[in-house]
Amino acid sequence: MSTVQGNDSVKAEEAPQELEGEAKQPPQESESEAKQPRKPRAAGQSTSRRGGSRAGARGPVVAPVVEEALASSPEVNGLLRPRLLDMYRAEVVPAMMQEMQYDNVMQVPRLRKVVLNIGLGEALTNARAIESATRDMTIISGQKPVVTRARKSIAGFKLREGNPIGVTVTLRGHRMYHFVDRLLNMALPRIRDFRGVSATSFDGRGNYSMGIREQIIFPEIDYNEIERIRGFQVTITTSAKTDAEAARLLALLGMPFERQN
Repeated sequence: MSTVQGNDSVKAEEAPQELEGEAKQPPQESESEAKQPRKPRAAGQSTSRRGGSRAGARGPVVAPVVEEALASSPEVNGLLRPRLLDMYRAEVVPAMMQEMQYDNVMQVPRLRKVVLNIGLGEALTNARAIESATRDMTIISGQKPVVTRARKSIAGFKLREGNPIGVTVTLRGHRMYHFVDRLLNMALPRIRDFRGVSATSFDGRGNYSMGIREQIIFPEIDYNEIERIRGFQVTITTSAKTDAEAARLLALLGMPFERQN
């Protein structure tokens, strides 16, 4: 004998049964809603309901008008567009194409990176040397340097593997052009009895190295806040294939080479 539990059977009998082959009809819009014009879709917004907007899934889609505005803006990524870069594109490239007889503008040498390096042998006895050099290098380059450590132990220098012995920083892009501009036009002219930099400090592959004896030639450094006078090395890496091309590139950018008799 079957039993009935509560009103479950009654509710099941009263529920309307849907036909298996009957499709659900979408809700119809009223006449007033159909007459109203639809709002235009924003740029970069997808019509898919499942994945949401395209900007959230694959990053913001920038319209061509916005790209053109960013390209012409003097400020990119929080940094002003380097004037040395504008001079390179407007003056250096046409001059080198005419002098070197290049067939393509991509053959013109350009700056790739600038490496600043400070060797600190005193860091083995002075614990504050690394901190002081890091602060000075950060102010000069606008980028925090990396601490370099000894690769092997040398008993004669009382050096053990892993000891901090210097700091280095690599500049690329707009920071590189800003640093080279300040180096050529502000720092080097402040050297006492300056007669130009050496024109023979190339490595045979288009790269130039020079030494700075005092970090106080940069106007960003406050003489009253430094621990001691320190020098550092500047290496400018270019895409030139020969030293002659690299020398001409740096000369057009404003590098004050010394006169050779």
